[in-house]
Amino acid sequence: MASASRSFTRALRTSTPTFRTASTRSARFAVPQQAFRQQFRRGYASGKEGGDEHNPNTMLWGAGALVIAAGGYAAYKYKPELFGQEAKAKGPFIPKFEDYQKVYDAVAKQLEEKDEYDDGSYGPVLLRLAWHASGTYDKATGTGGSNGATMRFAPEGDHGANAGLKAARDFLEPIKEKFPWISYSDLWVLAGVCAIQEMQGPKIPYRPGRSDRDVSFCTPDGRLPDASKEQKHIRAIFGRMGFSDREIVALSGAHALGRCHTDRSGYDGPWTFSPTTLTNDYYKLLLEEKWAWKKWNGPSQYEDVKTKSLMMLPTDMALIKDKGFRPYVEKYAKDNDAFFKDFSEAVTTLFELGVPFASSAEDRWTFKSSFD
Repeated sequence: MASASRSFTRALRTSTPTFRTASTRSARFAVPQQAFRQQFRRGYASGKEGGDEHNPNTMLWGAGALVIAAGGYAAYKYKPELFGQEAKAKGPFIPKFEDYQKVYDAVAKQLEEKDEYDDGSYGPVLLRLAWHASGTYDKATGTGGSNGATMRFAPEGDHGANAGLKAARDFLEPIKEKFPWISYSDLWVLAGVCAIQEMQGPKIPYRPGRSDRDVSFCTPDGRLPDASKEQKHIRAIFGRMGFSDREIVALSGAHALGRCHTDRSGYDGPWTFSPTTLTNDYYKLLLEEKWAWKKWNGPSQYEDVKTKSLMMLPTDMALIKDKGFRPYVEKYAKDNDAFFKDFSEAVTTLFELGVPFASSAEDRWTFKSSFD
């Protein structure tokens, strides 16, 4: 606006002397005043002989156009919504549901595009990352849990139970670069939610609020399940987090996904024939297949007698040996909907352990899957 005003003032200053000069020149050559006026009008009307160049009215119109243009630019700059543009946010950026949905969509898209991982999907290892980041919680001390993303640091990232999870963390780096405002803690859990839903699992409610912490918050080794143990150990690990027998069995259903690797855990093979699709097959196979100890040089694990292509860990077999666990195995083997319901509730609890949320549980969101 200031620029337009200066242009308007210059235009007026320029037009005045030009008009006087023309009048003086007319007097000097004894041109009648009336004839001058008629000639001026003819020049303005015809546009010939540069009549517009010395017309003060033209200058006024030009200055006015500048003022209007400057006003329009100012309106566009400060009120872009008047021109169909998105209004600029005022104050600090506060992400909303739509922003987190965009993060979900980016993870889902990358899952589809990057299919070079085990069995064609990074989904299982993303779920394992979220699970292990959350499963360190100790309700007695209030330490550990999904708040912190302390697996970024060597002390925790190098724990034996976390072997191979660098692949999941590296997978998510481009997402973090694209959405720098999201914490690693929130991103890892959101990616786990995305993995479950994109692998045909149930909807998992989500709420943000996790913050990243430094290396001093790393948890000690030994807080995650040891696959070589049985029911007493399982109850001790999950009980430390506050889970019941039902929740323990429901969470174990995540073993329907992924596989073990000899260069990581030492174990080898998938639990089911569809390791990138979440179903209740894990429970069905536990009950319906015959299992025997695998004869090999690796750690003790079971293999199915029929095909010798599937495996179960000692912690898996404990679920059908224990009288408290087995009824839930049988329930989920018969009813996939019941499994999905209990799994969703238990995983939601797991993913929120140790987080001092500012929002309430009623404020949780449900993301739209890529196939919805």
